[in-house]
Amino acid sequence: MKFSNTIIYWYLQNKRDLPWRKTKNPYFIWLSEIMLQQTRVAQGLDYYLNFTATFPTVFELAKAEESTVLKMWQGLGYYSRARNLHFSAKKIALELNGEFPDSFKEIIKLKGIGDYTASAIASIAFNEPTAVVDGNVYRILSRYFGIDTPINSSKGIKEFKELAQKLIDSSQPGTFNQAIMDFGAIQCKPKKPLCMFCPLSESCVALQKNLIGVLPVKEKKIKVKKRYFNYLVLKTKENKTILSERKGKGIWQGLYQFPLIESNKIINKEELISSKDFNTLFSNDVSISLFNKKDIVHKLSHQHLYTQFWVIETDEEKTANISWNEIENFPVPVLIANFLEAYKLEK
Repeated sequence: MKFSNTIIYWYLQNKRDLPWRKTKNPYFIWLSEIMLQQTRVAQGLDYYLNFTATFPTVFELAKAEESTVLKMWQGLGYYSRARNLHFSAKKIALELNGEFPDSFKEIIKLKGIGDYTASAIASIAFNEPTAVVDGNVYRILSRYFGIDTPINSSKGIKEFKELAQKLIDSSQPGTFNQAIMDFGAIQCKPKKPLCMFCPLSESCVALQKNLIGVLPVKEKKIKVKKRYFNYLVLKTKENKTILSERKGKGIWQGLYQFPLIESNKIINKEELISSKDFNTLFSNDVSISLFNKKDIVHKLSHQHLYTQFWVIETDEEKTANISWNEIENFPVPVLIANFLEAYKLEK
């Protein structure tokens, strides 16, 4: 088909030189696909290189402590990806003798792997003609064919998957899938696509009907929730602090943090000190100051975290459990990592 041939021909001339493109090893392809979910290639590349150097096979990844994996993941966000990666690595190493599943049907059973990732691995590593559909593919297909079905609706997900499956070159599915992803990342970009130099411009419906800025269509986003975090950064005379692991199924599970008081608005020092949670943790004999001079708003996909870091100095040692010199050994959310970097500069 003209569409598929054009995309592949473009790719062979313009493809990015990336390390996971030089292998058929499903373990490396899997790592790259998980890392690049909701992460730009430029950001993910160093993480990929560090991961493959530290964990050259699935056995090394399986044997690692979860906190080690999370520490190496720090800064990439969406930490459930790392936890699922580690969980599935243990399954492959211990239950499958290190043999990666070799079909879409079996790959998608691994924890943390959905349709897109299973399709990418199956096509690239095992030459199975299963089409990938990610943001790039939605954008290209909706523009080229003039489809206004919302891409985040159940109808849209099904429609675009079926269309992509019809278009895939079954003789070279891995090449086609990588081609269409690169085409979306480089040529048919979300903003300012390179339509003047596009090999598909003559038959692109969106270009002909001036719909480039309209397509693809998305249904209304989920309402963003506002949360108000107050981190209590203890510093004792013996240079110790309190750091604990986040439990439960919320954000940053398995990462470490300072004691946290969540309020229903931005609060001042007096309101913090008078709170029940604060008095449970500390006596009145403390020195307390607000570290951040400007508002910190950490934006996640469905929530914005309005954050204050309160530095608390005290002579009491009974609650402190970590030396400040050891903090860098613990995986922490990027929000806290950024604070630690700024705090270090101010000392």
